[in-house]
Amino acid sequence: MVSRVYSLGLFGMDAFSVQVEADLSRGMPAFEIVGLPGQAVKESRDRVRSALKNSGFEVPLSHITINLAPADKKKDSPLYDLPILIALLASSGQLSPPPATFAFLGELSLSGEIRPVKGVLPMVLAAKRLGFTDLFIPSGNAAEGSVVRDIRVYPASSLSQLIAHLTGKFLLPVCPPYFPSSPSTFGLPDFSEVKGQQEAKRAMEIAASGGHNLLLIGPPGSGKSMLAKRLPSILPDMTFEEMVQTTQLYSISGDLPADSPLIHTRPFRAPHHTVSPAGLCGGGLDLKPGEISLAHNGVLFLDEFPEFSRTAMEVLRQPLEDGTVTISRARGKVTYPCSLMLVAAMNPCPCGFLGHPTKSCTCSPAAVSRYLGKISGPMLDRLDLHVEVPPVEYEDLISSKKEESSAQIKERVNAARKLQQKRYAGTSITCNARIPESILQDVCMMTSSADTLLHNAFDKLGLSARAISRVLKVARTIADLDSSPQIEASHIAETIQYHSLDRKYWSKRS
Repeated sequence: MVSRVYSLGLFGMDAFSVQVEADLSRGMPAFEIVGLPGQAVKESRDRVRSALKNSGFEVPLSHITINLAPADKKKDSPLYDLPILIALLASSGQLSPPPATFAFLGELSLSGEIRPVKGVLPMVLAAKRLGFTDLFIPSGNAAEGSVVRDIRVYPASSLSQLIAHLTGKFLLPVCPPYFPSSPSTFGLPDFSEVKGQQEAKRAMEIAASGGHNLLLIGPPGSGKSMLAKRLPSILPDMTFEEMVQTTQLYSISGDLPADSPLIHTRPFRAPHHTVSPAGLCGGGLDLKPGEISLAHNGVLFLDEFPEFSRTAMEVLRQPLEDGTVTISRARGKVTYPCSLMLVAAMNPCPCGFLGHPTKSCTCSPAAVSRYLGKISGPMLDRLDLHVEVPPVEYEDLISSKKEESSAQIKERVNAARKLQQKRYAGTSITCNARIPESILQDVCMMTSSADTLLHNAFDKLGLSARAISRVLKVARTIADLDSSPQIEASHIAETIQYHSLDRKYWSKRS
């Protein structure tokens, strides 16, 4: 007798339906799994046998054939343990075949416990889209399953518990719907702890409001890393859609906290400068998301920016422009979102003291040139704001003046981001940094004085077309912070100040 049970598969962020077919035939006892199974699926044979025996069921003494359809898509996850076992029970007559609207996923222990698996959230979303009405998942994944509405998700902790539900002896509770609570910045480093550095704080407020990329350059000890690590405390609140998008990526990579059904706060990823290009963009045998995708809707902080390999830096260029990264390997091609803010920090020279008011730089002009040359022109052009972080003055360090808190700054950031959400309602645009060229002129309307100032800057500073586009986007954000419907000359003037460091440092290389 051939039985059919449904499950789901995952390739990248794309989930698909999987039919698990079981057939028992005469012949020497054997357990074959076909349908392009990976090593983890091939090992299901031993887990399923032991789980059956230790849960009080009979292991059929037949030639068992399990087919995972479609056969042209690789299945490489232990989540097929549960549907294989259910199909085997149905084929051997120990269980009535479940309806075609039921789907199962979960890893089995040898004793029959159902263990959590990766990627449950995108698979639950796909199950709803594919028309499944009941989805049975491990109890350890119940938090993820509770996020999706209009589908009954049943968490089960053991095989015996699940079988009791299917036979009507015991009813599993449906995952109660999850409603996200108000996000909290409790425990995050606060800007009130940063003395001085008003210009850098202002630049970070602008970057957070519009989702702009930021370059911090200054000597060691000036507070670049300290400022960057406080950026999450002023980032705008995530929408529910952004939470779901980000959580899917963490679910796929296996980095989702067990007690958190949704990522509530914007991610802050800070990989070490020894990270490989694959570590940044993603890849490996299972084509997992990389750091730039795990920073989706959040911040990617690259400290000691010139110390990253040239290949690693250049791999960022296209994803920063497109907001997606495509990983192509022999086993297939996957695309992950990576709409992020890049915050890079660096010293002005190898020793760090070029231009320092009290300390002398020990680097030769050639060494400085080589160091700055590690940042290519196209990469520099993708950083919207260039901010110099000078050493903190002694008077600022000992001052008793109370600095502005992150909560106060975040109020302005949220207000500016709400203006953008209203402006771009009904589109895929999430912030000013993502304004497409097709509507740039319509969105970034300037007064005549602002247009004149930008024209003069274009002529005198030799700005590129991409630089002009980024100036307009940053100026639009500054105007939003001022609740101004048009971009004023003062907004253009402030924006141009954030595009001067490339001429101060990079144009003087010998």
